[in-house]
Amino acid sequence: MEENTKNKKPIRWNVFIPCFLVIGGAAILGIVNNEWLTAVTNEIFSWSLGSFGWLYQIIAMLTLILVALLTFTKIGNIRFGGKDAKSKYSFGSWFAMTLTGGIATGLITYGVNEVLIYYGNIYGELDGYGIAALSDEAAYFSMGRCFYNWTFIPYAMYALSGVIIAYMYFNRKTELSVAASLTPLFGDKVMNGFWKALIDVLSVLAIALGLASSLGAGLALIGTGLSSAYGIAQGPIVWIALTAIITITFTVASVTGIDKGIKWLAGLTSKIFYVLLIVLFILGPTLYILNMANVGLGYWLDRFWMWGFDPYTVGGEALVTWWTMYDWAIWIAYAPLMGIFFAIIAYGRTIRQFLVINWILPSTFGFVWFSVWGGTALKWQISGKADIIATIQEQGAVAGIWEFLKHVPLGSIIIPVIIIALIAAFSTTADTMSTTIAALCTKGARHDEEPAIWQKIVWGVSIGVIACVMVAFGGGAQGVDGVKYLAACGGFVVLIIFIFQVASAIKLFFFDKETKKDIEEGSKYRD
Repeated sequence: MEENTKNKKPIRWNVFIPCFLVIGGAAILGIVNNEWLTAVTNEIFSWSLGSFGWLYQIIAMLTLILVALLTFTKIGNIRFGGKDAKSKYSFGSWFAMTLTGGIATGLITYGVNEVLIYYGNIYGELDGYGIAALSDEAAYFSMGRCFYNWTFIPYAMYALSGVIIAYMYFNRKTELSVAASLTPLFGDKVMNGFWKALIDVLSVLAIALGLASSLGAGLALIGTGLSSAYGIAQGPIVWIALTAIITITFTVASVTGIDKGIKWLAGLTSKIFYVLLIVLFILGPTLYILNMANVGLGYWLDRFWMWGFDPYTVGGEALVTWWTMYDWAIWIAYAPLMGIFFAIIAYGRTIRQFLVINWILPSTFGFVWFSVWGGTALKWQISGKADIIATIQEQGAVAGIWEFLKHVPLGSIIIPVIIIALIAAFSTTADTMSTTIAALCTKGARHDEEPAIWQKIVWGVSIGVIACVMVAFGGGAQGVDGVKYLAACGGFVVLIIFIFQVASAIKLFFFDKETKKDIEEGSKYRD
């Protein structure tokens, strides 16, 4: 995408105004009456995931199967833009942008915390299966469940949205929009008037709520880190200051464009991730990490289908609703607009290359990350080197990582690096999405043009305010309850659109005559 700070294309006011009213209104409401906002989002969280958990699970599994078919069949030979299209970004830069752009603060936030929460049965996650806390099986379960929640299923959601949007835009010459991905199912009528605006409005609202949720979790995590490592008390002043720093960072990166701001920030963040993995693998209990990676993988695969279709009936709400369904909700909330960003930077790549970069490699990275960080944390908890569980019980669901880092060799150096990585990780996701939201609110948006700067600033600031309000006033039992409510709301808002995208992809790639021609052409010119 070329930098274009003088974009004068008209605004899609039928998308911009409703989104701004809802998002801006939520920010104002949170400041004026945060208790009411928290109560409403809590009700939506409980009702949507309790009533539709079965649907989330079915769609998640169907998406996984569909993405696998696109990757390993002749469909994967189709090239975005046609046989002569040339890619702009190297594989390294491309993967850095997709990995850090799509992951926000999740791996750092939960790489240690989630594993130990399961192991200690802190919120009742093991009760549904009758597994004793702190037992050997609890350790196996903890690793396996994190592999399930953070690898191939959630990344398939991003990948599917990206594939269909990229193919429709580059190969079928539709507009760059979420609505365009549904034309195989509903025809061109979905690109006109009310329906097009409604689809794009819901997609923007979902990603805005999802981003606010991720920023809120990041704020809570950084706040506990500052308190634990440096004795800086948490509170509204600290969270407001952190919100300002992060919002300014991702807004500036968004304003400077993909090639300068986003690409550079993604490269920095990914390098920090790689270094942290290597350092901890070497300094940590290497043999235990390798053994638990094997055992956790086997435990996960052995229970894959039961976990894949359980809406909470077997595992219970503490585990399934508050963790897995929350995860699926936030990934679905991100998927349509994240798909637009992934499509923008995928020109000239084949569907198979796209899915390797956006599905297989980040899923593998998640597996390695939880093996190294989660495995080390388990070993230290079991051996008594660190009492991470007690820290989580006292300070909240995201606090355990700081107790963990205190015991890492070179921890005094790694802790500030982690804080910087958190800011950079969220900023990378937020700047890609504020750019994408702005593009969706612009008539005739293109993959090689930047939307108006003022739009990026408006969306960045609005998202930052909502996140700050929810983390400051919606803490709850886990300390991040308010931001979990937001994520579930975002996912439920866009769930029906994502279901239509899945159905549209099935029709487009397996039954459409024009697609079959592209498959034949791609087979002739495959790499």
